[in-house]
This record gives sequence, structure tokens and C-alpha cells, in this order.
Amino acid sequence: MGQTTLDDDDLFDEAASEMREDVEESLANARDALPEGDAIWGVEADNTLGVLNGLRSALDPGEAEEHLTDAKKWYTMGERADAFDDADDLAEEIKALDEVFADIEDAHEQVSDLASTVPELRGALDDAHAAADEDEEAEGDAEADADAEEAEAAD
Repeated sequence: MGQTTLDDDDLFDEAASEMREDVEESLANARDALPEGDAIWGVEADNTLGVLNGLRSALDPGEAEEHLTDAKKWYTMGERADAFDDADDLAEEIKALDEVFADIEDAHEQVSDLASTVPELRGALDDAHAAADEDEEAEGDAEADADAEEAEAAD
């Protein structure tokens, strides 16, 4: 019975080591899949809406989120099985990546809001200026009519 226990312990240790490697690999993949800082800093576009749409696309975490989810699953499994001797570093790295993802999500939402607000604002401004032009034109027509009536009365 002693030999079976030793084999089981060895197998458990090996599985725990593989689980830790899976968590570390998933965390590395998540970091690698994050958007580059330059991708959100340097955006080429012809107008504000183009810049916002480019930024919104650059802020898409894509596969990085899936890798972080995998890391969390394996970490949780290892923690519950008490498989890790020391997993504080993994917990800290998961927390740090969670914070980055929260920042990305917040920025993505804000950019999306702006991308829908800016065209509406442009339309409202164009309408306001068009109305002002119409008012000036109507005033000009009214003044011309009044001048014409004065000229007829003077004759």
C-alpha cells in the first residue's frame, strides 16, 4: 500500500506542476494577445469618426480574454484541489491582467459612446447652422420687401 500512495503522490505532484504550467502559459498568451500600446496611440483616419472607429477596433481584447479565462479556470481548479504550494504570484498576475481588461473595457465603452454621439452632434450642429442661415435669409427677404414697399410709396 505504501508504493501505491507514493505513486499517487507523484502523479498528483506531476499534475499540479502541469496545471501551474497551464496557468502560466495561459497568462503569457493573454499578455501576448493584448493590443499593443501603439495600436491605440497612433490611429490613422480622415476624420474624428474614423479615429474613434479605429480606436474602438484597437481596444478589442480578442483572444486575450479567452486566454485569461483559461488561466482563471486552471488556477481555480488548482487552488480548490490544493495543488499549488505557492500560487501568490499567479493570483497577483491574474489580478493585474483583470485590471488591464477592466481598463480596456471601460475605454472601449467610452469610445463606442463617442462614436455614436459625434455623428449625432454633427447633425445637430449642421441643423442649427442651417436654421440660422434660413433665419438670416428670411430676414434679408423681409428687409428687401420692406425696402421695395418704401420705394413704391415714395414714388
